[in-house]
Amino acid sequence: MQILGVGGATLDIVNQVERYPAEDQEIRALAQRVARGGNATNTLVVLSQLGHRCGWAGVLADDPASRYILQELDDFQISTSYCRRYPGRKLPTSYVSLSQATGSRTIVHYRDLPEFSSKDFAAIDLEPWDWVHFEGRAPEETRRMIDRLKSERPLLRCSLEVEKPRHGMESLFSGPDLLLFSRSYARQHGFAELRTFLREMRQRTNACSIFCAWGATGAAVVDAGGRLWESPAAELPQVVDTLGAGDVFNAAVIDGVLRRQAPDSILAAACLLAGRKCGQQGFTGLGRPAGPGHG
Repeated sequence: MQILGVGGATLDIVNQVERYPAEDQEIRALAQRVARGGNATNTLVVLSQLGHRCGWAGVLADDPASRYILQELDDFQISTSYCRRYPGRKLPTSYVSLSQATGSRTIVHYRDLPEFSSKDFAAIDLEPWDWVHFEGRAPEETRRMIDRLKSERPLLRCSLEVEKPRHGMESLFSGPDLLLFSRSYARQHGFAELRTFLREMRQRTNACSIFCAWGATGAAVVDAGGRLWESPAAELPQVVDTLGAGDVFNAAVIDGVLRRQAPDSILAAACLLAGRKCGQQGFTGLGRPAGPGHG
């Protein structure tokens, strides 16, 4: 299948630390690496390894970091022909601290580029694509993109990732065929329990399926009829790197939906693949997940 991803790309500067420092404390990093980041590009890199042909629509500068991103995506055979370039600017950068004690990550993000716009999206020929995945970033612009997609190609399915609370995000809930929520979004809206959150979201959208990953607790999905399935998180001997695990989960869900698998099978495979990500650094080697519905 051919999948178009619309969203961000960043340069990640990742410091592994023994534990998070207290305020005004100086500590030494155990290791440091530089990597490509950004939710949409992470998801596409995994989808490419799952056998799909992918393209990315986003923004870049003309600095060395942007050239690094282009090379990374080219290595995974992801088309970047729809990217918008901004000369003289700097690629968004995330400064990431990974705690060895907990396996969790804390991020400080710097951004010097505008978002990919609906005007940029209007220049994309939608005919070749089988699926469009939107990273929920600029709600007003994303609303226009979804409206165009549904107007011009009503049978072209799309998904929306809802990771962070943003003003107007709820206006996007009607239109996408698949909604992918984060635990962070749910908690910041006052939900402490996964089932309750998904049942409330079921009342607010016409999406066919709603998935939500809930960290170490696992994940759940509710379908259009209100039926709900849950899956535990994968058991790991050691949590190495949780950075991007949600993006990997989302990729596995999209892959399963495109392959017309049952919701419970999709959920189990997505939890397994996200668990594999947490047990390693980076996104290489995350091909076909082993689990229900996969051989």
